[in-house]
Order: sequence, then C-alpha cells, then structure tokens
Amino acid sequence: MVFLLPGVKFDLDLIKKYDTRAPRYTSYPPATELTETFTAADFQPSIAASNERQSALSLYFHIPFCQTACYFCGCNTVISNNKNIAKAYLHNLVQEIHNTAELIDTSRKVLQVHWGGGTPNYLELDQVEFLWNKINRYFTIDSSAEVSIEINPRYVNKEYIQFLRDIGFNRISFGIQDLNPKVQAAVNRIQPEKMLFDAMGWIKEANFSSVNVDLIYGLPYQTLHTFQETVEKTIILDPDRIVVFNFAYVPWMKPVQKRISQDTLPAAQEKLDILKMTIEELTNNEYLFIGMDHFAKTNNELAIAQRNGTLKRNFQGYTTHAETELFGFGSTSISMLEDAYAQNHKSLKDYYQAVSAGVIPTSKGIKLTQNDIIRRDVIMSIMSHFQLHKSDIEDKYHINFDEYFSQELEELKPLEGDGLVNLFTNQIEITDIGRLLVRNIAVNFDTHTRTRERKFSRAI
Repeated sequence: MVFLLPGVKFDLDLIKKYDTRAPRYTSYPPATELTETFTAADFQPSIAASNERQSALSLYFHIPFCQTACYFCGCNTVISNNKNIAKAYLHNLVQEIHNTAELIDTSRKVLQVHWGGGTPNYLELDQVEFLWNKINRYFTIDSSAEVSIEINPRYVNKEYIQFLRDIGFNRISFGIQDLNPKVQAAVNRIQPEKMLFDAMGWIKEANFSSVNVDLIYGLPYQTLHTFQETVEKTIILDPDRIVVFNFAYVPWMKPVQKRISQDTLPAAQEKLDILKMTIEELTNNEYLFIGMDHFAKTNNELAIAQRNGTLKRNFQGYTTHAETELFGFGSTSISMLEDAYAQNHKSLKDYYQAVSAGVIPTSKGIKLTQNDIIRRDVIMSIMSHFQLHKSDIEDKYHINFDEYFSQELEELKPLEGDGLVNLFTNQIEITDIGRLLVRNIAVNFDTHTRTRERKFSRAI
C-alpha cells in the first residue's frame, strides 16, 4: 500500500487494474464523436439559440505555429521557421472573427479569453496587438475576465512578457515537461533551467494573476529520481497551478512521436512510482489535487471554482465559469455551445477557403440529443465536482435518476467495492482514491465511446 493523497492509502495493483483507455472528457460527447455530416449550416441554428439564452461567453483563439517540433506533442501544429506564414493566418483569423461575430449577439459579456496553440508567442508584438485590438472591436470583454495565453519560454523575453501583461493578459501558462537535459534532448525540447527561472521571474515581476506550468510523466529516459528533481524545482518556481500529464504515446495518431523509441519509455511500474511521488510532493507542498492531472493552490481560481460548484471541463481541461458557452476561432479550434459542438478545418488551405467564402469554417461537429445533454451534466459533475446529487438531475430534466441510469448504477457497484465511489440513495460520491481514476467512473455513463477504448489515452 502506498500514500497518494494525505491520509489515503491506495494499492498499486488497483491502479494497474483500472489503467485502461478512456476519454479525458474535456467534452461530452468527446471530440472523437464529431462527424463531417455536421456542417456550418447545421451550426448556425445553435448560434441563434445561444443568443436567445444570453449566456456569457468564453473565446478561444488558436495559433497553430511552432518553430520546432516537440516529439511528445499531441496538439494540432504547423512547424515553420518562416514567420511570414503568420501574416496570412492572422488575416484569415480576423476575417473569421468578423464573419462569425455577425451571427453572435456580441453584447454578451466575455468572461474568459484564451490564446492557445501551437505557440501563441510565435507572433511578433505588433501582431499580438493587432489581434488583440480586433478581438476587442467585435466582443465585449468584461473588466474582470480571465485572459490567458500559452507561451513557449524558449522564444520569449522580459519585454514580451511585460507587453502581454500591459495589453490585458492576466494569466499565463508554459510547459516545463521535464528539467532533465537527457529527457529534453530525447523529446527535442531543450530548455535550460535558468531559462525557465528567468521566464518565471519576468512573469512574477509583471504581476500576472495566475501562472500555470505543465509537466509530463512517462517521457523517454525518465526515472523516479530524475523526475523528483523536476518536481522539486517546479515547486521552487512556485506556480499557482501545475498540470501533470501522462504522456500519451500514440505514434499511429501523431507521427512526430515515431521519433521516440518505445524502448526508452519508463516501464509501467516506474511510471506508477513517478505518479505516486509527484502527488505526494505536490500535496505536501500546499497544492490541492483538483482532479485527474490538475493541482492548484488553495487561493487559485480553480480551487475556488471547485468549492463554489462553478468548475467545468472544456477542451483546455479544467476551467472556471461553468455558465459560459465557448466559441473557438482559428484552424482546428472547437466551439462548445449548449446543444452543439463544431470544429474548424485543420488544413490551413481548407480553413482559408472557407473564411474567404464568408462561411463559418466548420469541418465537423455534432448536434447533441437530450440524452447527450443529460449524460453530459452527469459526467461533468463527476469529473469536476466528484459528487452528484441525483435530485439536481431529476429536477432539471424531469426524470427518475435511478430508473434512467439503472444499468449504469449496477455497473458502478464493482467500482464501489474497490473503493473508488460511494453509491448513496440520494447521491454519488467519488472517493479521494477515485479522483485519480475518475475517467473510469465517468465512462460508465458514456453511451458513445466506452466500448472503443483503443482510441483514447490510458487513465494513468
């Protein structure tokens, strides 16, 4: 038996038992269920319905470019050292914003803005300012909005960081992955320790409200000892949030990962030891285990949102403001409305053609059924709050929970026997142990994908 959370014991054999493949549930239905039969014409009625609801907005802007390829990467990126490529992209991105904003009631408040990638700081400062001004021209960003950006610390300096803060960004994220030079070389992501500490120093001097860093366990040549050094130095960096991803080795889906030899990856037992150590180190150093792979300080927005019941999942992971609807802009970005999801074209050629034609550049999507919406509420409550009051679902959807989910409740009994979940008369409660394997619990309510586990990353 080993300690994973304060006061909680967990059997490694149990972790191995549930180390199966399942969606990460950044949405339900998962993005794998989006189909090309759903078109821009299908998406427009959902935008109109969203306007009727007058819900607040989240906006996501995808900058796909990177100067070099990171071999672990699973994101949708375009690798190019020719920065002129960004000029045509920005032109089309702004045109897409214009085209789509004409369909949106832009008086609705924007409570969240996020620039992701790729590498958003691939853009020069004048390009950042250009895009920022266009966004503010078409949308009403609330004065208290969370405005965040992902950066690559290899391509940033103090001036760039301060400019981001001055222009309006108040949250920032960057990837550490691993501080060990051998691991960095194996994944083509060379980041000397001083570089990362310099970047964090500039960020703190610029007074960003929140700083997130990413770590990845399961990378080539990692050992328990080397990754413990990375975790200890990350704690010294003192970020507000830490995300510890399990490396999803899927070279059949992400060809760049073929440059990593499977023989160099840590064995299953080593990965479990690394995971155990990481959770112990972080929770012993004032980071709360929010769930799955997220940790946050007690005064951070994620921890506060979880306490207030406003934590949610979207395609960036855990996020605050459960009441918002998300519009995504740029190639591959995904919009998440109450009753429909739509993803933009991945190919820049197809994306540019759609934007030039004046249509929403939707390549695929899905219209949610009432059953999808009910199950989404159940799954997102489990994933975000680790408990579910049956009456909340019954009152909202006028169903009898135990009858509607009779099969699912029966299938959860073995998980209850293993200590992952407590099934009460009026509620479902995820145990502290179960938080680590919450995807295994949520998948029981998934009628789309639970029989197709091969498509997804492993839970641990």
